[in-house]
Amino acid sequence: MWNITFLLLYLVLAFVLAFAITPFYIKMLHKFHLGKQIREEWLVGKAIEFAKLHAFKTWTPTMWWGMILGVVWILVILSIVFLYFGTEIQGIIWSKIKYSLWNRNETYLSLFTLFTVWLLWLVDDYMNVKWIGRTKWISAKFKMLWLILFWALWAYWFYFKLWHTSFNLPFFGNLNLGLFYIPIFIFIIISMANAVNITDWLDWLAWWLLLFNYVVYAIITYNQNLFILSALCMIIVWTLIAFLWFNIKPAKFYMWDVWALALGANLWIIAMMTNTLIVLIIISWIYILEILSSLIQVTSKKLRKGKKVFRIAPFHHHLEAIGWKEESVVMRFWLIWMILSSVGLLVSFLLK
Repeated sequence: MWNITFLLLYLVLAFVLAFAITPFYIKMLHKFHLGKQIREEWLVGKAIEFAKLHAFKTWTPTMWWGMILGVVWILVILSIVFLYFGTEIQGIIWSKIKYSLWNRNETYLSLFTLFTVWLLWLVDDYMNVKWIGRTKWISAKFKMLWLILFWALWAYWFYFKLWHTSFNLPFFGNLNLGLFYIPIFIFIIISMANAVNITDWLDWLAWWLLLFNYVVYAIITYNQNLFILSALCMIIVWTLIAFLWFNIKPAKFYMWDVWALALGANLWIIAMMTNTLIVLIIISWIYILEILSSLIQVTSKKLRKGKKVFRIAPFHHHLEAIGWKEESVVMRFWLIWMILSSVGLLVSFLLK
């Protein structure tokens, strides 16, 4: 009974906070002119065709990640206050307060991941919306180096402190990798973070996909008795719902790089904590398609003297370029994602 009450308490609080704060946050973004810049420069050469497709989105407010992070940390602080004044609050909610969202066993890793990725991209996003420099103020190479160093630290922590050395596969049990666990950990988390990020360029696309992902992991963590981590997943879900509610097309604001990367990386951390790598792979096939299409495009342009495989990469922009409407791409990706999420959730019940 307490577990259900705990989850419901933070679902209600996340709902109220996200929907109450969002209108004021939108006004603040407009006031400080934190708007989206559509640039022609890209990692390899020009992205002129992309700029033409999305030029109308220029100056749309961005930095929605501040809203999500704000709701998460407000609720973390409130949960600590609730725990401290547990006796007084018990009479209001008819249930004893046992834990806060600030929990070493369940949420430290997740919250630390969200915060540290946010710090780096806070500077990058601000410089981007203010158009300081012709391209991203922080270079892609520097950001990649930062991510590799940071995730190497996390891989070390999981391997040497938490004794994670294997991945759980249905029907085969645990696949023990020994020290190979560390490079595989680093490779997948960087790929996951960047794959989510490059999916974030069509209205509603990445947000719906992330929403499905976090609902799946809210259920998985709850089934594994990680009730506090499950509550954190649902808080993120409700902030994403608030985003979608206030962002009916045309988009009134964007998340931008920082939070797409942070949420993608956080999914990997939760997958490792629950030992459900296979589930993450199943529910991430669209992300995988997106990042593979970008890698193929970049490789082709470098090795074939500028020749491209796709009109635009990643793949969802290629579909736009050949005539698909933005809404058609997004809704068909949603349908595929619903199927993948259902399959991933079913597979999670096979893991022991």
